[in-house]
Amino acid sequence: MRILYFHQHFSTPKGSSGIRSYQMAKTAIQNGHQVTMVCGSYGGGNTGLETPFIRGKRQGKVDGIDIIEFDLAYSNSDGLVKRSLTFLKFSVKSIGVALRHDYDVVFATTTPLTAGIPGIFARWLRRKPFVFEVRDLWPELPKAMGVITNPIVLWGMSLLEWASYHSAHRCIGLSPGIVDGIASRGVPRGKITLIPNGCDVEIFSQINKTWRPKGIEDNDFLAIFTGTHGQANGLDSVLEGAAELKRRGRNDIKFALVGQGKLKTNLQKQAEVMGLDNIVFHEPVPKQDLVDLMADADIGLQVLANVPAFYYGTSPNKFFDYISAGLPVLNNYPGWLAEMIHEYDCGYAVSPDSPKEFADALEHATDNQNGLLEKGQRAAMLAKSKFDRRDLADKWLSWVTGAVH
Repeated sequence: MRILYFHQHFSTPKGSSGIRSYQMAKTAIQNGHQVTMVCGSYGGGNTGLETPFIRGKRQGKVDGIDIIEFDLAYSNSDGLVKRSLTFLKFSVKSIGVALRHDYDVVFATTTPLTAGIPGIFARWLRRKPFVFEVRDLWPELPKAMGVITNPIVLWGMSLLEWASYHSAHRCIGLSPGIVDGIASRGVPRGKITLIPNGCDVEIFSQINKTWRPKGIEDNDFLAIFTGTHGQANGLDSVLEGAAELKRRGRNDIKFALVGQGKLKTNLQKQAEVMGLDNIVFHEPVPKQDLVDLMADADIGLQVLANVPAFYYGTSPNKFFDYISAGLPVLNNYPGWLAEMIHEYDCGYAVSPDSPKEFADALEHATDNQNGLLEKGQRAAMLAKSKFDRRDLADKWLSWVTGAVH
């Protein structure tokens, strides 16, 4: 079967972003299907293509995946207007592929929400089976965060959301709240399935040489955050927790914040003003370097801004990377991940906006190494038993190809 796959932010493991789409495509190919991946040039990604762009596009085969990459640079540091224009340009170019390419089923994954546009055209103009994957609820999340307030823009996004859901033959939600959100727009539950982000257990078992960022010693307790430094991520809570630990004299607990984002420079300046020499900011790293870093860390930080829409409406890559590496997790907001941490006793779940609880958890983890080791072991067991990417990819493939019938 020929699968036309739209993911604007696609990356292979050579990049520093999530590789869900790469793993899903590889599974399809291993099962005898052909996959064409249509993407843009994501700042944290690496498509594997190295040839020059010709008239704004380059094509090639990487690890069996046929890739069409548009020369549309995107970064989380870009402003809202620039990002929106990049999203729209990608959608317009993708429509052309959807109308001309030869395929059996079209699959599109957010973000952004505009990823659904080529699928809508494929469904109604070419009568092709369309499967739509939702990674975040738009416009619910940006509205809840106050990022987008213009009622006309919100109305337009809501209309596009509705059209994408109802044009799709099947939908995929990455969290329980996303599944509920799709259903709330009138999509029958039988057309929706839950396939959360998964754990690359095999990749995280292949450790080359462990390392720590400069400024963090071997005997320091290392808490790491690996992800975007943006408004949604609420990294000010890490700074406040680090300040609380400094006041307590716990200079043996250090933080490594690995990634990029619009607020990174501001966070660095804020940390400097606060005298937080227990925080090290590090640039994004490729997947293998991330594996080696996590192998020498003590705990992973799953933090987000305290926005109720996040509680059940997100499926963060970093959480699944942490447990893949056997790292216990410190989570700072309620919801399905906090409930899972409690149920499996694989970390700490603290209240939002509480530097005291945040610092208490890290002190307890530092002073109870045997218990922390057991939490990490249970995290690894959870990764293998519930979220192994190979199992989830098989479910994804069955759901996508099943739409053809």
